[in-house]
Order: sequence, then C-alpha cells, then structure tokens
Amino acid sequence: MGIALTQDQKDLAEAVREFTARHAPATRTREEFAGLAEGKLPAAWDALRSQGFLAVHLPESAGGDGGGITELAVILEETARGLLPGPLLPTVLTSLAVARYGTGALGDAALPRFVGGAPAGCVTSTDGLRAVRTEGGWLVSGTSVPALGALSGEFLLAGAAIVDGADGDDLWFVTETGPSPTLRADKALGTDLSRDIGTLTFAGHLIPDDHTLAVRTDELRSLMAVLFAAEAVGAARWCQETGLAYVKVREQFGRPVGSFQAVKHKCARIFGQLEVLTAAAWDGASGAAQDRDQAAYSAAAAAVTCLPGAVDIALDTVTLLGGIGYTWEHDTHLYWRRAISLAALLGPEAAWRERLGRLAATVTRTRLLELGNEPDGFRDQVAARIAEAREAPPAARQRLLADAGLVSPHYPAPYGLAAGPVEQVIISQEFERAGLRQPSTIIGEWALPTILTHGTDAQRERFTRPTLRGEIEWCQLFSEPGAGSDLASLKTRAHPMNGGWLLNGQKVWTSNAKQADWAICLARTDPDVPKHKGISYFLVDMHSAGVDVRPLREANGGYLFNEVFLDNVFVPDDLIVGAPNEGWRLARTTLGNERVSIGTGMSGPAVSPAAIAAGLGATGTAVAQDVGRLTAWQNATEAMARRGLLQRLSGMQPGAAGSVLKLMSSLIGADIRRAAVAWAGPAGAVINSETHDGSRDGAAEAYLSVPATLVGGGTSEIQLNVIAEQVLGLPRS
Repeated sequence: MGIALTQDQKDLAEAVREFTARHAPATRTREEFAGLAEGKLPAAWDALRSQGFLAVHLPESAGGDGGGITELAVILEETARGLLPGPLLPTVLTSLAVARYGTGALGDAALPRFVGGAPAGCVTSTDGLRAVRTEGGWLVSGTSVPALGALSGEFLLAGAAIVDGADGDDLWFVTETGPSPTLRADKALGTDLSRDIGTLTFAGHLIPDDHTLAVRTDELRSLMAVLFAAEAVGAARWCQETGLAYVKVREQFGRPVGSFQAVKHKCARIFGQLEVLTAAAWDGASGAAQDRDQAAYSAAAAAVTCLPGAVDIALDTVTLLGGIGYTWEHDTHLYWRRAISLAALLGPEAAWRERLGRLAATVTRTRLLELGNEPDGFRDQVAARIAEAREAPPAARQRLLADAGLVSPHYPAPYGLAAGPVEQVIISQEFERAGLRQPSTIIGEWALPTILTHGTDAQRERFTRPTLRGEIEWCQLFSEPGAGSDLASLKTRAHPMNGGWLLNGQKVWTSNAKQADWAICLARTDPDVPKHKGISYFLVDMHSAGVDVRPLREANGGYLFNEVFLDNVFVPDDLIVGAPNEGWRLARTTLGNERVSIGTGMSGPAVSPAAIAAGLGATGTAVAQDVGRLTAWQNATEAMARRGLLQRLSGMQPGAAGSVLKLMSSLIGADIRRAAVAWAGPAGAVINSETHDGSRDGAAEAYLSVPATLVGGGTSEIQLNVIAEQVLGLPRS
C-alpha cells in the first residue's frame, strides 16, 4: 500500500501511475538522458502540465486544485515509482514555497506560470552562498552546492547566509534564471541520470525584497524533507515490487528461488522496511498541516527513515536480482541512483537524526484524527459512565466499567457495546480525557474472543462477564518444549473418560500461570489423523488436581514464564470449546487476537527513547543522534498503526499491517533497549543501579527482558515466513 490512504488519494495515485507508464517508459527515459543532463525538459513535461499534476497543491485562485501536501506526496511517490524524468520535484517544491511563504507580488507573478508549466530548480542548503543587504533588496554571492533543476529551471529556489546577521540567520528567495551577468549555472554529471543537476554561481545577484520568502531555514527544510521522502518511497516501492516479481519466476535447482527461506526472509524484510518508510512519509505529509513543532518532528522522522531506507532497499534489490541487477541494461541501478541522489541532496543523515533527537526531548507527536459523523449522544453517554467509574473506589471501578460494556466495547451485547471502530476510538479518547487507563483482561483479550465465537451459551455466560469484571485471570497453555512455533506438533494428550477428559503433558513459556484462575489449553484428542486435525480446545481450571506450575527463572532474574505439568487433570465435557478435534481452527482465533494485541500497542504504551535517555542523564551529540534514529522508527510504526485504524474507520481492511507491525514493533523495541544499556554507561553493568534523576533505571534488566517480546506471539523468523508466504505470495519451503 502506498502513501495514498483515502479513496480520492488512491484514485489520484492510479491516475499518476497510468500517466507515468504511458508517457515515460524506461526505454524513452534512457533515450533522453543526454538532453536531460543539459537541462532539456523531458518529452512528458507538457502532458504533465496539461494533466494538472504540476498544480494539484496550488491555490485555486492561481489556477491550482487547492489540494494538500499529502496529495502532492502521492504524486511524487508515483512519478518516482515510474522514474518520471525531469525537474518535477524542484518545481513543485519551489511553487509550494512561493504559495506558502512568498509575498503577494511574488505569488501573483510566479504561481500562474507554475500552473502553466514553468520548471524550477532548487538549492537545498545555504552552504557557499552569502547575502548582503542593499537598497530595496539583497546582493547574493558565492557558488551553491549541487542543485536539482539548475539548468532547466526558469525559477530558482535558493538560500544564503546573511552577512553580519545573527548566527543561523538565513535568506531564502526565488529568482528567475534568464541570461544574467550575475547568475551562472554550470552543468554537473549527476548521479541521477533522469534529471539535470548543476551548481549556481552568484556574483552580486540582486534579489528584490518582494522575491524573498518569509520562512526560517529549518521550516523550509522540513518541507523539503517531506517531498524528498515521498520520492524516496516511490523509488523503493519499484525496487521491492521488481525484486519480488523476479524471485517468483527465477528458478535454481528446479524451483523458484523465492521458495528458499533465505530469499523469502530477505523479501519479507524489504517489504516490512518499505511499509515503515511509507508510513513515515505519510506521517510527514500529514504533520505538515499541523503546527510548526509537529511539522518539524514528522518531517525529520521522515528524513531519517525514508532517505537512507530507500538507498538500502535499492541495494538489497540489486543483490536480490544477482548479477543481472548490477548490469547497466537493467533499470534497478537507475532507481538506486535516484535514491542516492535524494539522500545526498537533503543533507547528512546524522544531522537529521540529531535534529529529531533534540526535538523529541520537548515535543510529543500528536496526530489529528477526524472521526466524521459521531453517533448522536454516544460520546456524552460514554463520558458519563467513565466519570461515574472514576469516582468509585478502585476495587469497584473495573466492575462498573464492565457492566457498562466499556472494558471490551467491541464485544457483542450484553458483554460489550458491539462498538465499531468509530465508537472504539471515542471510548479510548474519553478514557484518556478522564485520565483513566482502559482496563485490559490481559490473556482474556485472547481467550474471550474464542469463547464468544465458538463457545456454548453456558460457557459465554460463565466466563465472559467475570473476566471483564476482573474476577477471573487467564493464562494460555499452548507452547510445549517440542511445539513452539510449530504448535500443531504438540504432544499433550486428552483421553476421553466418563463425563470428560484426562489431560496429560507439559506446557512451557506460560505467562501468568501462577496467578491465573483458568487456562485455555490445546491438547491432542486423536493421534491417528494429520497433526492439525486431531487437536481440541479446552478450558482448564488452574486449581484442579494434577496441575503443577513451576516458575522458570529468566535471564533478567524474573519469573514471568512458567512450566505447567498436567498429570491426569480432569476437564468436564462442558469445558471443551467447540467440537472435539476442531481445536486448531479455534486456536487461530486466539492467535490472531494475540498478534493484533501485541502489534497495535494494546500491551502498553511505547516507551519514548528520549524519555529513557533523559532518565539516564545521557546527553551529547551521539546520544541525540541515537535518539533521533530510534524515535524515527518508533514514530513510523505508530504511524503504521494509525493508518490501519483510519482504514478501519473508513470500512477498509488494513491488509498486511498486523504481521508487519508486530515484526517491526518488536525489532525497534529491542533496539531501543539495547541503546539504553549503552547510554547508561558503567551503570549498565549494575542491575537496578541509581540514575541521574534518583530513580532506578533498569536499563540492563529491560534489555535482558527483550527475548520475551521477540519470541512472544511468534518469533520474528516465523513472522517473516508469514509475511513472505501469506502477504507476498511466495511458495512454501
């Protein structure tokens, strides 16, 4: 799924995709390389103008469509995906800057020309250029860094450091590039062969006051980052799709190379990384419509994630294709070149990391959420019930919320409110507004959906309401010493007897087993059928005779997990869920709920890397860069979850988001914990040491707890297989 999220955006993406394929096939673009390098506009430029793609983002008063930056990002993604040649990126960046920050006179003069197809070049940095105040304007001198569209542009967006100004005081301006004794463009051999690049030499070039932009450098560079990120995602998407298509048909040893696990995992990782990049680019475009801090945060996160990420995906695709991917004749290197060029022009990755790291110390990303038409009176009713529970004694609070259907509001009545996505969001917002955390039934979040879907009326009545009220705690008896990821290989047996079943076997990695009242348990009831077909789903009283719980001490010194031994444990007939031997089908309901819970953050709020670093008293450039990198990836996974929510709100299915989100969330969580140990310094060598702010840091303990996240709900390797086979359609090994 691309940046486009709404139906209108998807329609726009499809139109641009078809346009690019029709007007700029790769063979034609290759034929234009020489002319493009000299500043000649591509053959598709006039058609690009006539389709209105140059003016989607411009105000209607100037002849544009009045669209937003997200729509512009959609266009840039799709044109980059088709390697559309020419100066589209610097042109729309310049026209957007004029529309946002230019004087009325500049807008009146320039915007209609942009709508009419005038191209522009852009300089992304003030390095090398200086501005001196003069009567009625500014005199700019120096030689710029390499600039996109330097030769083809009729307009030029550039910036210069102000001489004798305050530190960091810059002048940004737009000037015309016709023949002038004070402005010269010199051709450079660009890494990206599909558009011109060059340096610009200013020799006391006059910039009138009405051609300057009322914008600070960091604000304009945020805008650049958003648009550059969109193009980077487009280039990366072509690479991912091309590599995947190749491994599906390329054969070695008599079968497609995509059936080999190493190749499958590489394809899944590339796809997962692309989804992260896409979410970051979308979030950057969305944040541009918010206040300055939010725009800066989301743009920096997009820069940190998308620009280097696209370069990595392109190189991974070259190696995935093997020798053919490295040949001049194959198009992959053209996309690799564009990704390299974008990353280089936007500026050092380390600087963007540091910028985000320092922003994250004071800014929290808040995303706007438009719910549309809310059910009449629903929010007020929810707020009133939550307020009533808030005033109740803590011991009675969950019971009141459960009876109001607010613990698991998506459950059907009488246990929930049958709340759809919009209602669930309203409920979450009202809990947050009241300063209360919405209760969770922990393992019950996974057990109850199975009971509600497949259980008897008596089972639903017996277990659902008490669980929601907090009167019953659950654990899950699924994994065994020889049946973890391969759960269907379990060996725990259930023998039929008068009035029920006797369970015998060993379970392991069982969270909460010591405190649990009941367990959901899989046991084999028919050993003579294929392994998936002879399993049944039981509800086991953890206080039954024959249940022996033995805590497992973990690497962190804690006892989250347990071994559970079942020795002739009697389970009555009325505590089997569904029919005998149908347990595997039922277990998929439970496992599906488990993965959604972990991947969407229902297990608890994400821990901010900036907050961890601050708690450890870790400061300095290197720490800020670390925090920026980790914050960018965490922000992208949160944006991915928000995109999934918005899809649900609009009635669409989120598709592959669940598996990808679970995988990426667990990986970034581990990375954050690893970094925290490094930030702690020598204190990381001490368990539970006192920190800078007088608290207990737990950096080492937290990192020693990481395996539970990486393994729980399916290991990362299993998730890679799921993505490769069920999402990307690669053959099973």
